[in-house]
Amino acid sequence: MRFRPLAKGRSSLAATFGGLPSGFWWLWTAQLVNRACGFVMPLLAFYVTEELHRTPAFAGSVVAAIGVGSLVAGPFGGALGDRFGHKPTLVGALGATAVSMIALAYARSPWALLLGAFVVGVVSNATRPAHNALISDVISGPDQVRAYSLNFWAINVGYSIAMLSVGLVALTGYTALFWLNGATTLIGAVMIATKVPGKAPVPAPPDAEEGEGFGAVLRDRSFVAFVAAQFLVLTILLQSESGLPIAMAQDGFSPSTFGQVAALNGIVIVAVQLPLTRLSKRFPESWVLAGSSALIGVGYSVLLLGHSAWIYGASIIVWTLGEIGNTPTSFALVARISPEHLRGRYQGLYQVAWTGSAVVAPLVGGWVIHTWGAAPLWVGCLVVALAAATAQFTIGTRLTRRVTTEEQAAPEPAPSAKAPETG
Repeated sequence: MRFRPLAKGRSSLAATFGGLPSGFWWLWTAQLVNRACGFVMPLLAFYVTEELHRTPAFAGSVVAAIGVGSLVAGPFGGALGDRFGHKPTLVGALGATAVSMIALAYARSPWALLLGAFVVGVVSNATRPAHNALISDVISGPDQVRAYSLNFWAINVGYSIAMLSVGLVALTGYTALFWLNGATTLIGAVMIATKVPGKAPVPAPPDAEEGEGFGAVLRDRSFVAFVAAQFLVLTILLQSESGLPIAMAQDGFSPSTFGQVAALNGIVIVAVQLPLTRLSKRFPESWVLAGSSALIGVGYSVLLLGHSAWIYGASIIVWTLGEIGNTPTSFALVARISPEHLRGRYQGLYQVAWTGSAVVAPLVGGWVIHTWGAAPLWVGCLVVALAAATAQFTIGTRLTRRVTTEEQAAPEPAPSAKAPETG
């Protein structure tokens, strides 16, 4: 009897981490390494204002320039992945990210900073649809939700390490952090190139419409509506990188304190994401998406209660719980509903929700705080989140019903040879 908890714990660990191929774990490790040394993006606004002595408005423009580049990157990276393979696209984009990140450290003029940020936005975000599509290449069937959950877990373990390490700025200066960020990105590219198997691009089926590509994705109205709803949710969520640091700076907190409080996001995800993901499987995806989106808005509304570090920490904990439900569920749903030959393009269009919000979030956050103060921003987050949650409940139900019907109608696959690998 006394060993039952230990046996239960081992069973839980096996259910979470067991049975996945080594290629996925190399992909997971590369993600973890890159995120653990991803110092530049979270500190970019501090770098521009403190190190380069630019205005907060210009700092917001530099952050937004990354988002503008990201808008191009999602569809572009998705199309490249479908045409040339998800693995080669991912490796090439990671290499370009390393070079552009280091170059940004030496930009000084306003135009050089904006152009450098734009290029970083393009190449760094071109990795994302390829990375997410490559996960579904390596992992198929019911294990995909678990794989995306573990990938999200790695992102946030790394983010926590990066945020807890921001004190390195005092020892090394910002330039060294740009170099470290770029070098570890290149290491991740080498890991994926040498250790992760890749599938050859899947041609369109014979009955596909002429010129099928992004047009086919855009004609999927339910999916486009889902992307729009996610855009609203993510614009709120990404106030963590724009409105939140600006508000904390106005309240007199240092970059080090911001990093320590922001690290709660990753710590909470590391602590509770995996058991919460197992729990969420008991509920329909539409319920999980709607509930988690509403919780993100509620989390930011906590900031209406005060200006102390404790209030900021409580806010982060609440909206992080919403993020845990939203992110893996949404990526897994996109993977399920996308045809194999359009998998990169579906992920690329979904990436627009992330990259579009990366453009809008800092502009909205900075403008609202500058014009009216922080409180109206947090009220707006709550109102928009509740509206988006209502839309997601309807759209998510429709998409889940559609993919379930398609899976039930699909014939049993005939035995076939293993798909050819690339790289």
